[in-house]
Amino acid sequence: MRTLLLTVLLTQAALHAQNAVPQVAPAKSAVRYGSNPSAGKTFTHDGIKLYYEVYGAGSPLLLVHGNGGSIHDLSAQIDYFRKRYKVIAMDSRDHGRSADSPDKITYEKMTGDLAALLDHLQTGPVDVLGWSDGGIEALLLGAQYPSKVKKLAAMAANLDPSPSAIYPEVVALVETMLKGISPAERETPAGKRDLKVTQMLLDEPHINPSDLEKISAPTLVLAADHDLIRDEHTLVIYHHIPNSQLCIFPNATHLIPYDDPATFNAVVDRFLRTPFVKKDRISDTMKSFDAMRARK
Repeated sequence: MRTLLLTVLLTQAALHAQNAVPQVAPAKSAVRYGSNPSAGKTFTHDGIKLYYEVYGAGSPLLLVHGNGGSIHDLSAQIDYFRKRYKVIAMDSRDHGRSADSPDKITYEKMTGDLAALLDHLQTGPVDVLGWSDGGIEALLLGAQYPSKVKKLAAMAANLDPSPSAIYPEVVALVETMLKGISPAERETPAGKRDLKVTQMLLDEPHINPSDLEKISAPTLVLAADHDLIRDEHTLVIYHHIPNSQLCIFPNATHLIPYDDPATFNAVVDRFLRTPFVKKDRISDTMKSFDAMRARK
């Protein structure tokens, strides 16, 4: 079954090969995340059976995968964060080992599934890390269920599918993927799932930037300098969240959580573990400037 992440990985490798720095492939974990009978469980929400796994102990951290993916795509993040957090990860509806929904899927519905999972596990407020579509859901969780979120990190999210948010070659890629699903495939369960999940990229989301002002949790907005999301759109997200910080990874792509998990995980971990202090553009700059001069 095709996945968007694999297709994007291959496409970006071709588009940015001239700028790429050779990366060492992430070490494979001994645990098959996303397909682990000892950790996998299910619960039902909105009539749909949803699959999730829980690892580690400590403060709860919810990880949310991207479009066409599954828990397995977050293996490097689960392996890292489970050492000091209680890591919770779920296959979204119509993804991975979760069941298919009978109607159109939306980010709001998937966010509702996440909120229901937290209620099911009785976690209380959690930290949230979402990647790509998971980043969109992380933002919605913070805006629509603020009492459930302590801190959130959103990697490569977008608020709408318009050219102001996404590069045209990305839209062309998605359209090519849709055309590649043959009429015969479209009648199979796997083909119907692919069609629904991929079509969502052209139809969703539709989030008003002002809705992000409802997010009270400290938020880390992340993206790469060769991302699928426009840099200026990432800045729109950052500027509309009251308690936000911004990180743009250099010489990296949408796939940095996979390509360079050591760098990605360390940045997110530092954000989660460091008490949040909102900087003032002028006063904090002058304080640091005065301190620097005093050391001479």
